[in-house]
Amino acid sequence: MRLRARAAAAATVVLLLAGCGAGDTDDPRAPQAASSAKLRAELKGATQSRTSDFPATNGRTLQQVADALDLSGPQVGLAGTVFTVGENRLAFGVIDPKSGFVYGKTAVYVADGAGAKARGPYPAPADLLVTDPAYRSRTAATEDDVFAAVYEAQVPLTRAGRASVLVVTRIGDKLAGAPAQLNVVAPGRDRIPRPGQTAPAITTDTVQSAGGDIASIDTRRPHDDMHDADFADVIGRKPVALLFATPALCASKVCGPVVDIAAQLKTGYGNRVQFIHQEVYAGNDPAKGLREPLRRFGLKSEPWLFVFDRSGRLTARLEGSFGFAAFERALKSAL
Repeated sequence: MRLRARAAAAATVVLLLAGCGAGDTDDPRAPQAASSAKLRAELKGATQSRTSDFPATNGRTLQQVADALDLSGPQVGLAGTVFTVGENRLAFGVIDPKSGFVYGKTAVYVADGAGAKARGPYPAPADLLVTDPAYRSRTAATEDDVFAAVYEAQVPLTRAGRASVLVVTRIGDKLAGAPAQLNVVAPGRDRIPRPGQTAPAITTDTVQSAGGDIASIDTRRPHDDMHDADFADVIGRKPVALLFATPALCASKVCGPVVDIAAQLKTGYGNRVQFIHQEVYAGNDPAKGLREPLRRFGLKSEPWLFVFDRSGRLTARLEGSFGFAAFERALKSAL
């Protein structure tokens, strides 16, 4: 099957993860993938992908790389919607229409079109979404969920327009391919702050500004403790992790897990980084539109994480689904 046709057939799967939303650590309180024997077995190998595990491009086009693979199996569901020219974080799930999410050694190839020369492979290790039990909300990811981890690769996108992607996963003794397409824009066209820039002037909701009514500014159950500080009061004074997410109103199960991850990482980094959780919808009602901070940041999807250093400079941004390893790397970039 040609890549273009296969990517079109996967369009509905791509939407599954878009718009909503365990590596090494020096924090002894960070989660361990070994917390569940079942999850350990499913993720075995998926967190250890290497370039050498996958075929070299050897000057081939992306279509030629795909022709050597089994394209009849899983499809790819993207966990983000914003891609710009340059280095990009590409997060996704590999989904079997019959059995659900698939975990195995995975890598990504990219090209400016199916007939263009392929670039890659770029390893895409799986990143755990499951927190320790004490930090799990009612919308948490658990060891029994089919979506307990997300793949992530760093890929270069060389020009604006449509880019072709081929996700390759080892399933048993076979390499399965799953195509997708990305809409790539020039840097700055999306209006969303990029690393190296400063944040737009915003105020974020706090328990004090809400008159003590935390339910009006936090849809997580139970409520989290990331509503004490206003972004305007701390930016430029200490590192800040600003998380836009709505656990109860997210279009998928992603927002709940990323807020839970923030709550757990706060126990290890909260003395060095100010964690702020900002809800997404005015009055916690999607019909009323986005809250002002999201509009000022140019956001149209959620969740998003923005991490700023002590000077107020953005050091990392993450969209969509992201696990412990990605979140912790973002925090460390500001320290």
